Amino acid sequence: MKWLAGLVAAGVAALALGVGASAQDGDATNRLQPASAVKLRALDKITGNSTDISARVGQSVDHGRLKVTVRACYQSSPQDAPEAAAFLEIYSTAPPKEQKTPISDSNMNRGPQPIGPNGLLFSGWMYASSPGLSALEHPTYDVWVISCSTSAPQ
Repeated sequence: MKWLAGLVAAGVAALALGVGASAQDGDATNRLQPASAVKLRALDKITGNSTDISARVGQSVDHGRLKVTVRACYQSSPQDAPEAAAFLEIYSTAPPKEQKTPISDSNMNRGPQPIGPNGLLFSGWMYASSPGLSALEHPTYDVWVISCSTSAPQ
């Protein structure tokens, strides 16, 4: 769990430098506000349906064959350029397929492969202003951050 705290601190520091540098008053104080909830948008690429998902920090929500866990969320202060950043872990809820043959060109198109234990597909920061910067690579779903807030999700 220490690695997660270090990763969260590093991401917040990087984001703070970017948001703080854009401040018009010139001071480089941290203008990111920790938030207790995040609003995500998920797109099903097959049906074309998009769904807004709200979750509290520390909570996991299911969407289709994905489980999204929110570890941290930060929102810029109102006087700064709008920015929200969330640290997400996204897991596949589908049972992993057993691979009986070595990887070759003939079986490369068999779906998203976990990058970690328990079907972990994505672990990292997602930014509302740059959804393509750090994105989930999944053949069926896209997930991106809309905003962070201090109010309870609905």
